[in-house]
Amino acid sequence: MDILAEVLDRVRLGGTLLFHFELGHPWNLALAKRPYALFHYLSSGSATLALESGRELHLTEGDFVVVTRGEPHVLYSDSRIEPLPILHIDRLDGRLGLVRHGGSEQTHATMICGNFTVARPSRGSVLELLPPLLLLKPTEDGGWLEAILQRMVSEAAHARPGQGVALSRLTEVLFIEVLRSWIKSLGPGEGGWLGAMADPHIGPALQLIHERPDRPWTLGELGQSVGLGRSAFSARFTKLVGESMYRYLIARRMSEAAFLLETSDEGIARIATRVGYETASAFSKLFHRHHGLSPGRYRAVRRSDGGRRQGGVLEAEVAD
Repeated sequence: MDILAEVLDRVRLGGTLLFHFELGHPWNLALAKRPYALFHYLSSGSATLALESGRELHLTEGDFVVVTRGEPHVLYSDSRIEPLPILHIDRLDGRLGLVRHGGSEQTHATMICGNFTVARPSRGSVLELLPPLLLLKPTEDGGWLEAILQRMVSEAAHARPGQGVALSRLTEVLFIEVLRSWIKSLGPGEGGWLGAMADPHIGPALQLIHERPDRPWTLGELGQSVGLGRSAFSARFTKLVGESMYRYLIARRMSEAAFLLETSDEGIARIATRVGYETASAFSKLFHRHHGLSPGRYRAVRRSDGGRRQGGVLEAEVAD
């Protein structure tokens, strides 16, 4: 089982290109809080990104940054300029997604912006594991980033049948590549279970838990399966994943149960058995504690909204 592939497939990752900026100095853009992650790729020039919390990043050509929690932020070449709310920018007719902004006609910087969305958000989701700001610097093998983004810009330049779907699929590929690059850069103990997947002992243990969440795993049994004693396995798992094996197992079971409730018509008692609980009452109590809703209510709510919890799309707001 490819754990990452399974998780990404189940959360229904999506997104789109929002803008392709041509910016003349001085310029300053403000983005309000969003219920999804926003990404910015500085294809030329330089800029500063400042979060509302006060953290700043100086960006240079080739930098790719993700504001993973949708926190309010500004991007600028000169902070003394009054920020222009992004909702007030008009696109040029005939060039979808292209926006010119700034104090001079000469282009000072070019930037591609878009969003990543999750249609099935859950506790411990991939986006929650990422840092509030994820910065990728250009690398020798980073040609994939430029290639994907330029293909997105090309796709957005002319209205064609299936454009929205094409952009969503390209954004999904972009996110997977960004995630791979970030995981590769992690040190020991960083990135929760995403980082722990590469460990020769904890990686296989995570694989076993994901393959058989219904099994009554113990520290001793799981440790023995991956070549570690009980105490050594427990300490290593907690250090690398960031929580105990038992807490991770429960979270995995609750995630599997939520997926089954949303995508199948199986009874709650049957789902309880499939995720390792002997009685529906014990399962229901734990599910409510974890998700804030009873299993039946969770199923009704998720199906009524089609699982779409990421909120509106910036494109629609700009067009209004």
